Amino acid sequence: MWKIEEDLKLEADEFTPLRDVVCNAIRRAILTGQMEPGTRLLEVHLADTLGVSRTPVREAIRKLEQEGLVIIRPRRGAEVARITAPQMRDMMEVRIMMDVLAAELAAGRADATAIEEIKAVEEQFEEEIRNGDLHSIVEADTRFHAAIAATGGNRKLIEINREMEDQVNRYRYETDKIVETRPDLVREHTAVIKAIEAGDPEAAGIAARAHITRQVDVFLKKFPEE
Repeated sequence: MWKIEEDLKLEADEFTPLRDVVCNAIRRAILTGQMEPGTRLLEVHLADTLGVSRTPVREAIRKLEQEGLVIIRPRRGAEVARITAPQMRDMMEVRIMMDVLAAELAAGRADATAIEEIKAVEEQFEEEIRNGDLHSIVEADTRFHAAIAATGGNRKLIEINREMEDQVNRYRYETDKIVETRPDLVREHTAVIKAIEAGDPEAAGIAARAHITRQVDVFLKKFPEE
């Protein structure tokens, strides 16, 4: 059973609104799997445990509902949204198109500085894999894809990528946690980087598509059609 006293921690500072602090704590617990799908989010329990009023908890839950991480059911209240294969397919179909476009744009626009930055992020990703901490691996994986999008320079694509980040990361945790497939992630990232460095948009798009498609296949084996 999930123990909120152990897994949910507030990381507060003087600049972040309390609602966002609470939201970040619950979001991280959901994304890391500490708070499992179907877990009920009881406002009173959360407020008492975190030492806050119910208002920031209620606001945080509503924000997480907008992000798709929480579902509010009539007469039952809020609970962590379940992960399903159809949801994954819908999400990843969009993500494939975004990542392919980001890689193609990066290959056509990257200069030496941008390529070195992408390589540096990838080196950090590989270091986190060696260390084995899942949360750090996912964060580095996220930075890698964000660096490619930033190199492509399409502001709208960067914005959409940021908006979808939490939803994508929920699935990323499920695929990145599989130790046996982590070498595949490194190999696929390397293929994307080489294509960008070569200035070959077509090859970069193909490499990006292969990367995401394999992750979908891995996920669907774990969460078959419902």
